Amino acid sequence: MKTTQSLVKYIKWLSAEEMHADSVNWLSELNFTKDEHLFFEHLITSFTMELLELKYFASDKEIVDAINRSEKQNDLLLASVTAHEQQLKIMVDEIDELKEEETYKETHRKLTIEIHQFLEDYRMLKAQLFDIIKGIKKEQKQRYLLDKNH
Repeated sequence: MKTTQSLVKYIKWLSAEEMHADSVNWLSELNFTKDEHLFFEHLITSFTMELLELKYFASDKEIVDAINRSEKQNDLLLASVTAHEQQLKIMVDEIDELKEEETYKETHRKLTIEIHQFLEDYRMLKAQLFDIIKGIKKEQKQRYLLDKNH
């Protein structure tokens, strides 16, 4: 909670260049995440049969649903950041539009928090997915070794 409060104060002091740099960084991270979602879809497709096995199905279905929700949220954030970046001219046009500038800064603050939370949740989701795939691969290896010995 303390981080969020200091983050709010920090946003008030960001220059237009710093907010632009934040937006560019967010777009880069969100576009990379979009590519990773495609990789996850391929990975899930590759392991469909294993994921459908009874002992994995319930938790794996939740992970697949979470990945789909994450993908949709990523697309929404990409659209929001793109729109936010296009409105940056409010901050640099040398026209005093205090209300619009404050609104822009407030939007930037909210995006900072949303994107930070999204990326944190996304990293946890990735770890869960890789744990599931690791478990499947481990089980496949054990089956292979058992079959090889018999």
